[in-house]
Amino acid sequence: MITLGVLQHTDSEYLGLMEDHFEGRNIRFHYIRPFTPGATIPATAEGFAGLIVLGAGPRGAVSGDLLASLGPELRLIRDAIARQLPVVGLGLGAAMLAIATGGGAEDTRLRLEVVRARRSDPAALGGMMPVEFPIVIYGRDRAILPPGAEILATTTGNEPAIFRINNNCLGFIGHPGIKRAMIEDLVMEFDEAPEDITPGLVRLGEEQRAIADALTPIMVGLIKVTGWMG
Repeated sequence: MITLGVLQHTDSEYLGLMEDHFEGRNIRFHYIRPFTPGATIPATAEGFAGLIVLGAGPRGAVSGDLLASLGPELRLIRDAIARQLPVVGLGLGAAMLAIATGGGAEDTRLRLEVVRARRSDPAALGGMMPVEFPIVIYGRDRAILPPGAEILATTTGNEPAIFRINNNCLGFIGHPGIKRAMIEDLVMEFDEAPEDITPGLVRLGEEQRAIADALTPIMVGLIKVTGWMG
């Protein structure tokens, strides 16, 4: 049984609906919580089969209240990649993956958006990516993709929604396993929140079933690309 390291940045944001998919396949995950008192970030990715890097609420990589653990986390991500381990970044985690692989991040406002994503290639995620699906963005700062990154899906605004780097590393513009309650908790956890958040929460509630339905094939494809089933 393998174990994934999950870099978590707030109490409110965790793997969400993704947890059941990992547990159903006997894939263990260990949360690394650098924001808790006395916590440390591993110096290397030794002992993990890969990393998942979560979002950080209103914190950013290049704007706003910067993520305090950004430097050590980037070193851990780079170590995992040097070991040819898969890294999956969600939200700000996708921007961190881009930074760690020679790309960057650009300043964007804190936002809650529910957008439609459309796959760019029928073979994306081993052919398992839905043709079109909703994706929820909560956070700030957008990934600037490094040379060689492959865009697997785009939003209706032509923004990269899912990208792949080094064959086995994936970045998602938002959290594919988000729950409405997670966003509500993020709003309560931090003083800073997107302006006029109510319409986004309503839309998220309306799309929650479609998000869960899309996650099933996405997780099959993600696990295939990362090789986490052996």
